[in-house]
Amino acid sequence: MAMDLLTVLDAAVATLKAPLGEDDRAQGWTYDLRREVQAEISINRSVLRRHGLGMARHLHPGLDDWMEHEGVQPGRLRSLVDDVQRSLMAARTMT
Repeated sequence: MAMDLLTVLDAAVATLKAPLGEDDRAQGWTYDLRREVQAEISINRSVLRRHGLGMARHLHPGLDDWMEHEGVQPGRLRSLVDDVQRSLMAARTMT
């Protein structure tokens, strides 16, 4: 389970490090927002690598509200963040 979660987090970080596409910007993503979300996922990934699944937690508690406030629409990056949240919560319930 830990390797699966780390794979999900690695893929999410790599995707969020890439430049935003036209569709991403049209869905409300900015470079600042992308960097903030990527940093949050990176922190979780580092904690999990050092301390194991017992430290799995959801991303920033108000992340959904924040993205909504920023006007982020459904799309590839929003789905990616949702998948990360679900994976982290599933790992948390497994510990």
